[in-house]
Amino acid sequence: MPRVDDVNEQSEPPAVEADSGTTTPAPRAGLLRPVALDLLTIERDPLPRMSRPRWLARLPHAVVVYAAVFFGFLTTEQMSDHYHDQGGIPLVAALLTGASIALAMFRPIAGWWLGLLAATVVAWSIHDGVGPGQTWPWMPAGIIAFAPVLLLVALRVPPRVTVVAVAVPIALTGLAELLLKPEHSQTSVLAALLLFGFVGLLGYALRATRLARGKLVEQETITEEERARRTLLEERSRIARELHDVVAHHMSVISIQAQVAPHLVDNPSEELKENLAGIRENALEALTELRRVLGVLRSEQPDDPANPHHPHHPHHPQPTLAELDGLVDNVRGAGLAVTTEIAGVRRVLAPGVELTAYRIVQEALSNCLRHAPGSRVEVGIAYGPRELHLCIANTAPTRPAPPSHGAGHGLLGMRERAGMLGGELAAGPRPGGGYEVSAVLPMDPETKKD
Repeated sequence: MPRVDDVNEQSEPPAVEADSGTTTPAPRAGLLRPVALDLLTIERDPLPRMSRPRWLARLPHAVVVYAAVFFGFLTTEQMSDHYHDQGGIPLVAALLTGASIALAMFRPIAGWWLGLLAATVVAWSIHDGVGPGQTWPWMPAGIIAFAPVLLLVALRVPPRVTVVAVAVPIALTGLAELLLKPEHSQTSVLAALLLFGFVGLLGYALRATRLARGKLVEQETITEEERARRTLLEERSRIARELHDVVAHHMSVISIQAQVAPHLVDNPSEELKENLAGIRENALEALTELRRVLGVLRSEQPDDPANPHHPHHPHHPQPTLAELDGLVDNVRGAGLAVTTEIAGVRRVLAPGVELTAYRIVQEALSNCLRHAPGSRVEVGIAYGPRELHLCIANTAPTRPAPPSHGAGHGLLGMRERAGMLGGELAAGPRPGGGYEVSAVLPMDPETKKD
């Protein structure tokens, strides 16, 4: 059963089409049924604390508790002294009155029902003791004690429920006076109408103000998030423009020059042709990857797998360990001695694991080319029952490495890739010289993350 304050104001029920093609209003039962359900909802709905200042956080609760105790004693006093009602009934009525106010603090509809019960008990008990000029069925204390209950209801229920919660006690008051009014007693319908109507309007206004303030805060939060998102997208677009204007241009020039170079030399050797072809192939592959990265940067939802530029998009080609031989051959063509060793049963893994493993091997081999020319490299891949083990180790270089213009982000990127899957990566020098990169990736990244 839904909470009362979660049942927001609904629009008018849909019109029903008649056979003639015109529309007629839905039956009024459609309006009354939700209200009846709301009045039968007695689930917990505590009165919220005040947020500022801190020492006032529980002030509303303290006021309600004080009112419950005060009106409980006042009910007993008026029934005993003014209406000459002795015995245990005044005590029961006092307990019901105080309990209705306290209960409305946590369960407003239940408190409302209990308040009606308390008023009924009081009216029945004092009926025979009403003197000239005294009010019935409401005592002054009773009608004032029911006001905070109505206020607590109006603060947390939709307006249509507030209207019914105010109208029902007024209607019952009029019906009781019409059928059972003692002689010489004063009417309490007008007092109930004025007080209960005022309290209902006050509660409605306070509730509307609170909801409007909440929507304003929510809208401001959404606006801030959208502003931050637009700033991020603008920064991504700027980076994409820089990459396109600088890197893509140079890679295109390299590809074209590698294609034209063999024609500028008389009788070029096969080795030269192969090297130039490798340069062109690597440049074209780098351009393809760069275009994918640019697509991700320019997309408004770069992390959405439905994005055609996303690495996990089903139609986006991405490298896997099945292409490891081509990667190794490419590095060998650049003059590095590479050997591979595969242990375990080779099988297809999750796309994210395949891509991460390939990128780690690719980056490690690129580091060997840059920092360890002339070294021997061993690439080991072991398929375990739950984890994939990678090891890329090289011997000491046989000649000095050329100056590196990199920013040193390669190892950081490899660690981030492994960490995103819940894996680990370690890198460091070997005891006998050289360098080693090892990684452990879970076969099922989701299980590892949990």
